[in-house]
Amino acid sequence: MTLIRRWFWLWLFGLPLLALAIWGIVDNERLFFATTLNGLTLAALYFLVASGFTLVFGLLRNVNLAHGSLYLLGAYVGWEVGDATDSWLLAVAAGFLAAALLGLLLQVCIFRFMQGQDLRQTMVTIGISIVLADLMLWMWGGQIYQFDPPRAIYGSMPMPIIHGYPTYRIVLFVGAVVIGILLWWLLNRTRVGMMIRAGVDDRAMLAASGVNVQLVFAITFAIGAGLAGFAGVVGGTALSISPGEDVRYLLASLVVVIVGGMGSITGAAVGALLIGIAEQFGLAYAPTYGIVFTFVIMALVLAFRPRGILGRPA
Repeated sequence: MTLIRRWFWLWLFGLPLLALAIWGIVDNERLFFATTLNGLTLAALYFLVASGFTLVFGLLRNVNLAHGSLYLLGAYVGWEVGDATDSWLLAVAAGFLAAALLGLLLQVCIFRFMQGQDLRQTMVTIGISIVLADLMLWMWGGQIYQFDPPRAIYGSMPMPIIHGYPTYRIVLFVGAVVIGILLWWLLNRTRVGMMIRAGVDDRAMLAASGVNVQLVFAITFAIGAGLAGFAGVVGGTALSISPGEDVRYLLASLVVVIVGGMGSITGAAVGALLIGIAEQFGLAYAPTYGIVFTFVIMALVLAFRPRGILGRPA
């Protein structure tokens, strides 16, 4: 019965998408393939941000609505370091470490005292995000910043049909795939991942077995926050850094986790893919109503799969 249901949904959604793809290729194949590549690279960026969010929100059950601020802080710190050292790799490391350190402080000083208090976590982190946004606006102003990618991946890569595509965006997509595989391996095939999942399911039992639960959670939170800072530098290279990006990527992370399923790295990848491609095709083919596509996807998933496409029962 489950197999029949899966085939039903596959045909229900697959046939219209296939028909739209054929129409897009026939109408303007260059625009179609360029939009597809843009959607894949945007999905890669969304995944990098949302993977950290799904670690914190989906696994640890901590409602951190300052996650977008971690993205923007990592981007700004990375830009300062990159501008001073002329090294993109040092900028990436600085962005990751700055966001990871702030995330660690949030876990140790705030979230450990609010376990299970979702409303308090929400209100406190909204306040923190507002304060951080104002501080960053005060320090860096309203200017738009952008990183230059390393020379090795600068320029364009030959592509069929569209005759060239930025090399950095291709590397971004490949890097996101590699990071996704590593995170899946960490959570599902290592002792650390086993402790994280056990701590979420039964924290008291894990602590009774001699594991320092707070240390495990603090490290996990730091990794999730660091991924947001890492994505800030990567996203600032592909696009730009400016005030308001924190809200944009926080909302994108929320939508990706809701669509993909809480606590699932694979679900975050699927959600990011759907949202990134839908957003780019909306901008290319229906710019006035492009934003509607994202919310249609979210509404359909919530209607038929309230836990998300790959979400697990609580």
